[in-house]
Amino acid sequence: MSYETVKWEESEGLGRITLNRPDSLNAWTEQLGLELGDLVTERAAADSVRAVLVTGAGRGFSSGADLKAGFSPHPEDGKPDVARELHEVYHPVIAGIRRLEKPVVAAVNGPAVGIGCSLALSCDLVLASESAYFGLAFVNIGLMPDGGSTLFVPAAVGKARAFQMALLGERVEAAEALEWGLVNAVHSDGALLPAAEALVERLAKGPTRSYAGSKQALNRMIYPDLDGQLALEADLQHQLVRTDDFLEGVGAFVEKREPTFRGS
Repeated sequence: MSYETVKWEESEGLGRITLNRPDSLNAWTEQLGLELGDLVTERAAADSVRAVLVTGAGRGFSSGADLKAGFSPHPEDGKPDVARELHEVYHPVIAGIRRLEKPVVAAVNGPAVGIGCSLALSCDLVLASESAYFGLAFVNIGLMPDGGSTLFVPAAVGKARAFQMALLGERVEAAEALEWGLVNAVHSDGALLPAAEALVERLAKGPTRSYAGSKQALNRMIYPDLDGQLALEADLQHQLVRTDDFLEGVGAFVEKREPTFRGS
């Protein structure tokens, strides 16, 4: 498979995945999701790869779903077929990272918003640059967090902050993300990639079967029903994209104005 929206590099046991739509701050399209899924489930899963780094090209990690690209229509009502996209495009990436029997490190440069935040938090270790920020901005267009965020966020930060992120949709700057436990470390912008690469190189030289065992056991303790949570998110999101609030939220986003939500 050739890649247009992601980049794969492999050297000495280290696999590096770079989201590569820098002009859109690496916003997700269906093509990006499918290409990323192939990297996670095929290239990164190869025995020659002992640890994986995920980052974004340019000024951002990922700004979330590309709303300007639109959504594929559901055959029954013509409205966005979000459940299909989540199950076929997003979930293989998120679940694939959790099931990789090797460490996965996220190097978050700039925004990690929406599904970009979900992607970062699905990784085992998360490093951020000082200019990075995280956000569950779904609420700003009348949606709810998906991509596993309703599982990863409360597991990391607890009930109060999880509700704060989900209901208010505000930015969590890098320093605050470190204080909250969303990330493992914060580095200056110029030092982020060298630090992340050094960490992944260290992991690639380590006891990979030990890492795999720890990951399997921690997955079972922290995320015992990942598939069930992803399915619930997809069902709820599929209902929400059929509301007037979603149409208003997207319209306001495109027109760069404040939305007027009516709860319908």
